Amino acid sequence: MDCFSGKVWHHLPAKEVLEVFQVEPDKGLDTLQVKWRTDEFGPNSLTARRGKTKLERFLLQFHQPLVYILIAAGIITAALGEVVDSGVIIGVVLVNAIVGYIQEAKAAGALEALANSMITEAVVIRSGSTRRVAASELVPGDIVILRSGDKVPADLRLVAIKDLRVDESALTGESVPVGKSADLLPQDAVLGDRRNMAYASTLITYGQATGVVVSTGDCTEIGRISTMVSEADELATPLTRKITSFSHILLWAILGLAALTFAAGVLRGEKAADMFMAAVALAVGAIPEGLPAAVTVILAMGVSRMASRGAIIRKLPAVETLGGASVICSDKTGTLTENQMTVTAIFAGRASHEVSGTGYKPEGSIEGFSDTDQALRTTLLAGLLCNDTRIEYLEGGEKVIGDPTEAALIVAAGKGGLDLEAESKGLPRLDTLPFESEHQYMGTLHDQGADTPRLAFFKGSVEAMLDRATMELLPDGSLAPLDHAAIRAEVERLGLGGMRVLAMGCRELPKDASSLDHGDVASDLIFLGLTAMIDPPRPEAIRAVQAFHRAGVNVKMITGDHAVTAAAIGVQLGLGIQTCPGQPTCQVMSGSEMALMSDEELIAKAADTSVFARVAPDQKLRLVMALQNRGEVVAMTGDGVNDAPALKQADIGVAMGRGGTEAAKEASDMILTDDNFATIEAAVEEGRGVYDNLLKFIVWTLPTNVGEGLVILAAVLLGVALPILPVQILWINMTTAGCLGLMLAFEPKEPGIMDRDPRDPRMPILDSELYIRIMLVGGLLLIAAFGLYEWELQTTGVQEQARTVAVNVFVMVEAFYLFNSRSFTRSPFALGLWTNPWVVAGFGIMVILQLAFTYVPFMNVLFGSAPIGLLPWLKIIGVSILAFIVIEIEKWLRNRPAKAVRA
Repeated sequence: MDCFSGKVWHHLPAKEVLEVFQVEPDKGLDTLQVKWRTDEFGPNSLTARRGKTKLERFLLQFHQPLVYILIAAGIITAALGEVVDSGVIIGVVLVNAIVGYIQEAKAAGALEALANSMITEAVVIRSGSTRRVAASELVPGDIVILRSGDKVPADLRLVAIKDLRVDESALTGESVPVGKSADLLPQDAVLGDRRNMAYASTLITYGQATGVVVSTGDCTEIGRISTMVSEADELATPLTRKITSFSHILLWAILGLAALTFAAGVLRGEKAADMFMAAVALAVGAIPEGLPAAVTVILAMGVSRMASRGAIIRKLPAVETLGGASVICSDKTGTLTENQMTVTAIFAGRASHEVSGTGYKPEGSIEGFSDTDQALRTTLLAGLLCNDTRIEYLEGGEKVIGDPTEAALIVAAGKGGLDLEAESKGLPRLDTLPFESEHQYMGTLHDQGADTPRLAFFKGSVEAMLDRATMELLPDGSLAPLDHAAIRAEVERLGLGGMRVLAMGCRELPKDASSLDHGDVASDLIFLGLTAMIDPPRPEAIRAVQAFHRAGVNVKMITGDHAVTAAAIGVQLGLGIQTCPGQPTCQVMSGSEMALMSDEELIAKAADTSVFARVAPDQKLRLVMALQNRGEVVAMTGDGVNDAPALKQADIGVAMGRGGTEAAKEASDMILTDDNFATIEAAVEEGRGVYDNLLKFIVWTLPTNVGEGLVILAAVLLGVALPILPVQILWINMTTAGCLGLMLAFEPKEPGIMDRDPRDPRMPILDSELYIRIMLVGGLLLIAAFGLYEWELQTTGVQEQARTVAVNVFVMVEAFYLFNSRSFTRSPFALGLWTNPWVVAGFGIMVILQLAFTYVPFMNVLFGSAPIGLLPWLKIIGVSILAFIVIEIEKWLRNRPAKAVRA
C-alpha cells in the first residue's frame, strides 16, 4: 500500500492537501474515484498478521531441553518395561504443555483488538451529497464530517473547524482533550502537537470539523502501532532464559555421567548390556522429573496471590519476571496520577488559597475560605455556572459527562459550599457563548432577577481575560484597578508547578439582554481570579516509588503531556528530578530531543533520565529497547493503544484493567484490576517471593539427583550391585517432589524482601555458593545411602532390605533438608515451625508413604522393597539429623561474614 511516504500532512496548507487528492471539500470524491482508490489502497482496516496455529503453539510447549530429557526418560523407562513410571513422566510433560498452551492462547489477541478499535462508521461527502458509510470503505481523499461523540475513522488533515476538541489520550497520552486548529504547523511538530490532524481511533469530545482522509488502514498512526506490535520481539522471560540455560547444562552433565558410567564399567570387564542399564539408571536418577511441575505450581501459586492483590497474570513466567524487574517505565495519566483533574490552588482577591482533596469526590476544603470573601466565592461561582459538564456519582465511582477541566471546577465549588442545582436556580442561564479555539474563552449569561442587570460569567485563558479586563474584584466586594504584574507573577509561579491555569471574569449587561456575543467580552471585564489545576499523583503511587527506590528499582515516567507538567508530577512523585530556576524541565527528556538522538546516545542517557515527555508510541518502544540493551529487566505499564508496542516488547507488560484499551490489555503480561501503580509494588514483592521459592525448590531437589547419580556411579566403579533400582529412583524423585518440595510454594515471603536490589539478570540461576550447597548435600546422601546400604547388606545379606534402607535414607535426608531449605540465611527455628504448616504436613505425608513403601506387600512387589527392623530406622533418622546439623553449620558459616559486615 502506498502511504504517501514523504508527505508531512500537518506541514502542508489545507488547500495543497486537497489538491494532492484532487478533491473539493463541498463535493467530495465521485463513485469512480472511490472505486479506483479502493483498488489502489485497499480497505480502511488493519491487515491481519499471521500468527502461530493452535497446533504450532501446542508443539512449541515441548521445545525445551528439560522436556527433551523427560521425554527421553519416559521412553527409556517404557523400554525397560516400567509402563506405570513411563506414564507418570509423560503425564507430567503433558500437563506442563497444556497449562503453558492455555496461558499463551490468552495472549494471541493484540492485533485483533487493534483491528476492532477501527470498526466504526463515518459521515462523508461524496458526489456532492452527505452519506454515512462504514469506516472500512473510506479511501484517501474522502471528505469526512466529524461531530461530538464520533470516533475518528481514519487519519485526517482538518480543513474546517468549529470548536473541535479531541480525546487523544489512547494514542498520545495527553491527559485532557486537545483543541484543534486548521492552521499550518512546523514540520518537526511531534504527534501530540499536530493540532491540525485528527487520528483514527481518537474521540471527538466537543465541536465539529471537516477533514480530508490522508491515511487509511495500515498507513494510519494506529496502523503503524499495529505493525510495531506484530514486529515486537516475543522475549523469553529472565526465568525461562535461565531455566533453558540451566537445562542445557543439566542435559550435558547427565549425558556425560551416563557415558562415564558405561565406559568405566566396560573397562572393568562388565557386560555392555548391564552397563547400559546402569547408565540408564543413572540418567533416570539425575533427571529432576518434578522440576517442570514444581515450576508450574509455584508460578501458579504466585498467580493466585497476585490476583488477590489486584494483579491478573496472563502468562505464568511473568509472575517471576516482575520480581526481577530493575526498571519500571510507567505511563503517567491514570497510573501514577488520579486521571481526575483537580483544582489545587485559587488566586482571588489578590490572595492565594490552597485547595485540599483530590479527584472528583467532593471531599476537601479551601484554605482561608469565607462566605464574606466575595472575590473567592464569585470565582468559584463563575467556574460552577460557566460550565457545560456534570458529574454523576455512581456506586462504582464518579462518571464525568463532559470536560474533565470543567469537572474540576464543579468539585472546587462544592468544597466552597456551592451547589450547582441551587446556584442554577438563583442564577438561571439565558444564553451561552461556546468556547472557540481562536477566542480561548467561554461565556454564559444569567438572570439575577427583575429590575436587575444581567450577569455574564467568563472563563478562559489568562491572556484572553487580561486583554479584556480593567478592574478586579476584591474580597470585600469592591473593585480596584487590575494589577497585571501581580497576576502574571502568580501565573508563572503556578505554571512552574505544571498546573493548568484558567482565569475567571464577569460583567453586568443591560437587564433586557437575552443573548451573549463576542462584543460583550471585548472590554470592561471584571477579573475575578485564577484557578490552577493538575491531575495529581496518587498518594499510594508516591509511597510505591519510595518503596521501589529502596528495592533498587528505577522508576521512569513516560507521558504524552508537556515537559513542564511532567516535571512537576515527577518532582511530587519523588523521581529524583529537581526544578532549576528559569528552566523547570532541565531533567526531562522530550520526544523531540529523543528523535534527534542516535541509538547509542539514547542507550547512554536513558538510564539517567527519569521523566520522558511528549513521547510518541514508537519512541516508547525505542526507549524500552534501549533500556533492555543495557541489560535491564524492563516492566512497562500503559493503558492506551499507543502503549501496546512497548508493552509487548517489555520483559513484562502491565496494562490497566479499568481504563485500559483492549489493545493494551491483549499486548500485556499482567493486568491491574484497580489501575493503581501501588499494586505493581505488591506484584513485584510477590514476584520476588515466587523466585525465592522456586530457587529454594531447585536447591532442595537437585542434591537428590546428584546423590542418586553418585551412588550409581560409585557402584559401577566399585563393581557392586546397584544400591537403588531405576524404579526406586523414580519413586524417590516423584514422591518427594510432590509431597515435600511443592510445600515450598507456600513459603511466606522473608522479611526485607523489598530492601534488596533486584538480582542481576545476567547471573545464572545458581551461583557458586548454591552449587557448593548442592554438592555438599549430594555428597552426604552418597555417604549415608551407600554406607547404610553396605552395612545392612553385610548385616542381613538381604539385597531388598539393603536397598529399602538406601531409599529411606534418600527420602528422610531430603525430608529433614526441606526445613534447611526454607531459608538460605536463617535457621528454621528462627522462621518458626508453623509459619509454613504445609511443610510439616508434607513431612507427615512422606513418612506415611515411606512406611507403605517399606511394609505394604504389594508395594514391596512393585518397587522391590522389603520390611526392615527398628535399628535400621534409628540409623536412617540419625544420619538425617546429622545431615540437617551439618547444613545448618554450613549456612551459619557462609552468612557469618555478611552479618559481621552489616553489623
